[in-house]
Amino acid sequence: MSTTNSFNQPIGALISDPSPSTSPKDNPPTLTGKHVTLRPLSLPTDAEPLFTSLCVPKNDQLWTYMPGGPFRSLPDFTSYLTALAADTCAFVILTKSPNEKEQNLVGIITLMSIVPAHQRIEIGHVFYGQELKRSTAATEAVWLLMGWCFGRGDGEGRYGRVEWKCDGLNGPSRRGAERLGFRFEGVFLRHMVIKGRRRDTAWFSVLFEEWEGGVREAMELWLDDGNFDENGKQKRKLEDIRAEVMGKTDS
Repeated sequence: MSTTNSFNQPIGALISDPSPSTSPKDNPPTLTGKHVTLRPLSLPTDAEPLFTSLCVPKNDQLWTYMPGGPFRSLPDFTSYLTALAADTCAFVILTKSPNEKEQNLVGIITLMSIVPAHQRIEIGHVFYGQELKRSTAATEAVWLLMGWCFGRGDGEGRYGRVEWKCDGLNGPSRRGAERLGFRFEGVFLRHMVIKGRRRDTAWFSVLFEEWEGGVREAMELWLDDGNFDENGKQKRKLEDIRAEVMGKTDS
C-alpha cells in the first residue's frame, strides 16, 4: 500500500512501530513443538552427533546447493559449523525417539540475513536427511521459526517479512518454499559464486499480513493430528488447506 506526499509523489505507507525488531542472536530462543525441538547450536558439543547424522554418503547429493560439503572428516565439518554459527543464528533440529525419552539431532536450520532495522529476516541453511523431507517434523520446524519471527505477543520477533532464498536450480527447495506458503518474488541473476560456480538466487517471502491472513492457520491445521490417518499419511495437502483458508479470509 502506498500514499502520496505534498509533492504528489507516491511514497510507502507509514508503519505503526518502526523501531527495530528483536535480533535472535541477542538471546537465541529454544522452540518446542509436538514433533521437534529447535535449540541453539552448541559447539563443539553438537558437531559429532550432527556429523554422524548428516555426513553419511547417502546424503552427499543434499550438499550440492549448500555453500560447503559433503564432509568426510569431523574437523572439517566442525570448522564449517563454526563459520555458519558466526554468520547466522543457527539451531539444531531434534526429534523425539520412539520411547520419547531421548532426542536425536537430525538437522540444522538457521535464521540469517537478519536486518532488525528493516524488520526482515531469512530462514535458511535448512539441512536434514531424506527421511525428514515433507514430514511433520520438517514442516513444524519452519512453523516454529516463522512463529517466533512474526511474534506470538511476547514482544519477541516482530518482523514484517520472512524470506526464503535458494539456488535457482534447486527445484526441491523452490517447491518446498511454495508448499509452505512463501511467495515467489523473482530470481537475482549471478547473485553469488558458490563452490566456484555462478549461482542465480530465487527469492521467496511471507509478509506478516500473509502469515496472519492464512499461512499460519493453514500450517497449524495441516500439523493437527486429525489431518493424519492411523498410518501417519496426510489426509489433505498443505497447499489445499491454505487455499481454502485464504479463500475464506478474502471473501
